[in-house]
Amino acid sequence: MISRKIIAKLSLLLDEFPAVVIMGPRQVGKTTLAFALGQTRPSLHLDLELPSDRAKLADPELLLGAHPDKLIVLDEVQRAPELFVTLRSIIDQRRRSGRCVGQFLLLGSASGSLLRQSSESLAGRVAYCELPALLASEIPDTSEELDDLWLRGGFPQSYLSRSDAASLRWRRQFISTYLERDIPMLGTRIPAETLRRYWTMLAHEQGQIHNAARLAASLALSGQTVARYLDLMTDLMLVRRLTPWASNVGKRLVRSPKVYIRDSGLAHALLNLPTREDVLAHPVAGGSWEGMVIENLIAAAPDDAQAYYYRSIAGAEIDLLLELPGGQRWAVEIKRSSAPVTSRGFHIAAADVQATRKLVVSAARSTFALNADTQNRPLPALMDELMALT
Repeated sequence: MISRKIIAKLSLLLDEFPAVVIMGPRQVGKTTLAFALGQTRPSLHLDLELPSDRAKLADPELLLGAHPDKLIVLDEVQRAPELFVTLRSIIDQRRRSGRCVGQFLLLGSASGSLLRQSSESLAGRVAYCELPALLASEIPDTSEELDDLWLRGGFPQSYLSRSDAASLRWRRQFISTYLERDIPMLGTRIPAETLRRYWTMLAHEQGQIHNAARLAASLALSGQTVARYLDLMTDLMLVRRLTPWASNVGKRLVRSPKVYIRDSGLAHALLNLPTREDVLAHPVAGGSWEGMVIENLIAAAPDDAQAYYYRSIAGAEIDLLLELPGGQRWAVEIKRSSAPVTSRGFHIAAADVQATRKLVVSAARSTFALNADTQNRPLPALMDELMALT
């Protein structure tokens, strides 16, 4: 099992809050992580997709209240929203008796609905933590492993598959299962084939400015419907909507979001790109690499960091702008090349936003200066810097 760096943060949150919510798409490793945490303290695990475990919760107050000294793990908790009111009552009762922390660990695959349900019932009693796919800082630090992560994506079963072909089969099954079973289970009535076409279109446009009107025309749908699809995929943590930095700099700026399939392996599966060579030969290669780097850097950044992109109408652009604690503002240019060269537009954009640091993340494996104020940093090394800020 790959050691996940987030486990230390989760342990800390459980020592500070009565309930902790781990959010992440299916198969990203939430259950495995919960079992690992369960090894450190007495625990009871209930999977709400299992009829047998749901039957145990016929009287939730009786069952949950009967284990005051255990961490109770509720897996796929969005399937039983009625439990949140009971959890609030139990937490408040225990607070009055002196127990305040480490009581419930809630796992969920749908961020929007889960947040709404828990925030209404557990306000002030719960902390949230998103579990990303495997990160570059969690795998062996070699070019080959990083390329595998890029090609296969970070879902553990995909990344750890015995071959690229086996990994691709897993990802194709994952996509089909999401479309045909998991999304309908959320009560969303969207034809699976239509949603697959939309998802594939997003993969083709990895890292491009989102043009809802053009996508709607291609799908013969309304712009409102396409916007609903994007909201759904974002809530399921399958798509990243990166918003533009739009502070008043006296320039005309692009205002639409950039959209990425959050897992590069899923993007490659949607585009039927089975090998690294196939990806490199495809026009999506640069956008796919950019998306993977952005996901890793956002996951490594402190919780209160803000992530944007910047683009002016004149063409000045920053791929990722991170606003960090203490007023730091990092401008990050992302290149697939192992011999990166920064553009004039990047330096103009960095001056526009008053960046405190200018960085390039490329396929190069070492740190070196590109000019007097711009540095190339390998992805794992830059992630370690960001994690040290937390």
